[in-house]
Amino acid sequence: QVQLVESGGGLVQAGGSLRLSCTASGRTFRRYAMGWFRQAPGKEREFVAAISWSGGLTYYGDSVKGRFTISKDNAKNTVYLQMNSLKPEDTAVYYCATSDHIATIPSEYHYWGQGTQVTVSS
Repeated sequence: QVQLVESGGGLVQAGGSLRLSCTASGRTFRRYAMGWFRQAPGKEREFVAAISWSGGLTYYGDSVKGRFTISKDNAKNTVYLQMNSLKPEDTAVYYCATSDHIATIPSEYHYWGQGTQVTVSS
């Protein structure tokens, strides 16, 4: 079992920044790839970013490339999502999740956090 807890969400104006954190407990954190997804009301869950277990490989969704950065600190069992130049369309609940390998599809992820709300005002 892996438990994931997200934090760092909140309300920010367009153009602003937020940093999300996801702290894991349970099984060996460093052996999992980690991903961030988001879901807005009435929409499907969308891939945002993912990082390999070593941290050497990262993937980004097209809508966030160049604005968001994923990173991880294995010593702290934590993955981060730095979000810059936020737009109102980034408003969603953001979830972190673990996978045996880096992936962009939600079904490839086994453990999920409860999510943290990000709201970007125009």
